[in-house]
This record gives sequence, C-alpha cells and structure tokens, in this order.
Amino acid sequence: MSPKKVRIHDFREMKARGEKITMLTAYDFPTAKAFDQAGVDMLLVGDSLGDNMLGYDSTVPLTIDEMIPFARAVARASERAFVVADLPFGSYEVSPEQAVESSIKMIKASGASAIKFEGGRRIARQVKAVTDAGIPFCGHLGFTPQSETALGGRRIQGRGEQGVADLVADALALQEAGAFAVVLEMVMAPAARAVTAALDIPTIGIGAGPDTDGQVLVWLDAAGVGDWHPKFSQQFAQVGAEMTKAATGYVEAVKSVSFPAAEHTFED
Repeated sequence: MSPKKVRIHDFREMKARGEKITMLTAYDFPTAKAFDQAGVDMLLVGDSLGDNMLGYDSTVPLTIDEMIPFARAVARASERAFVVADLPFGSYEVSPEQAVESSIKMIKASGASAIKFEGGRRIARQVKAVTDAGIPFCGHLGFTPQSETALGGRRIQGRGEQGVADLVADALALQEAGAFAVVLEMVMAPAARAVTAALDIPTIGIGAGPDTDGQVLVWLDAAGVGDWHPKFSQQFAQVGAEMTKAATGYVEAVKSVSFPAAEHTFED
C-alpha cells in the first residue's frame, strides 16, 4: 500500500498543531527515494544543484532546461513527500508572464508539485500570476543566493528593527500573493520568529534558528559530503568519508587482483 501523499493543506495543519515540517534538497532518484522513505515531508530540487552538483561557482549560471531532468527524477522517486522545484535566475524576473511560462514548463516537464523562487515585494506580481494559474508557490526570503552580489556576499539578513520590518513586509506580500510557505535563509533568529508569528502559512528555516515552522538543509551539508559546511548545518552522518573509503577499497582490491574473486565470476 502506497503511503499517504503530503499535500499543501497538511503544512498549514502542521503549523497549527506545532508539528515541525522537514525539508531536504534532492537532485536524483536514489537520493530522493531514500529521503522519501525516511519520512521527509518536502523535497526541494533547489538551484543549489548548480554549485553543489554541477560544479558552478554559484547558482546563477544554471538554466531551467538543466534543472528539469533532475526535478523529474526526484518527482518520480517520491511516493509521499511533496516536491518543490526552484526556478533559476533569469527565468521569472522579467515579468509575471515569464514567471507563469517558466512555472508551467517546469511543472509539466518535471512532475514537481510546486515552484519556488526568490524575493519578496518586488516579485509579488509574479507570485500572484503563478498562483492564479493554479500553480502552488513557495517563497524564499532572507539571504537569496541568486542575488548574492547585490546583497554584498553571504550576509545574514533581518538585522535591526528595519531589517525585521522589511522581512515581515516581504513575507506578508508573498502570503497575500498566494504562497503556501516561505523559506527563510540565513536570517537573525528574532526576525525569523517575527515572520513566523505574523504569517498564517508555514516558515521553513535554513540558518534561521529553531522557531520557524520547519527546517531545510542541503542534503550534502547534512550528510557530511564535500569540503564546505556552513555554521548553521549539522552533519548527521559522514557520507563523504564513507564514499572515499569505499572507492579506496575498490582501487586497492582491483590493483591487488583480489577483486573480482571467484564468487564474482562466471565460469562454465
């Protein structure tokens, strides 16, 4: 029997009863399948694909056509989790019409359940157009990687009274435009707390403290893969070290001719 699929209304109900929402990035079928079976509520095919999986210096070079096959693989793997796909830089900023066209393309081609892109009041018209087209939308505020240069680098957001007020205003604009949830990235904890209290929809934090309605991490950070691990991410395993160990063992076995052994060989 297939598990019950997570739906948008489930997130509001989870917020209402104080149950934390779990979200991880995923970029391929086996990883998404493992996370789905682990009970992760939402899988995010983030534009973090660009710098975490494809070797780009940032998320900016990534295109929607590059993202679609990865999002399709994740959607195919998910039996329970709600799948959200990012729109990359350059695919929604020009106009509401562009945002709708890109969202339709992503949803139709990938099978994802919802779209996410960055910004607050400045892209509220795009969000409204997307949700009016019947496409679920998840917002993204705080540190927004696609705007890293404009923000002056990887700077924590929501500092001071004005910073909190701006963040709350942006979040309310997204809610008014029809967003079902908002990701808060690298935000001061008091600001994240204020946004969470102001919204009827859930907040999903990444480097935003414990008081958001849920948490999201890039799975490689959470699993200890790669050389860079942000302050806000706990490593729940050392998968990178285990991968290196496995590959080292393989090389040694092949070089020493202990692999393949008789049990791995077909003979008449």
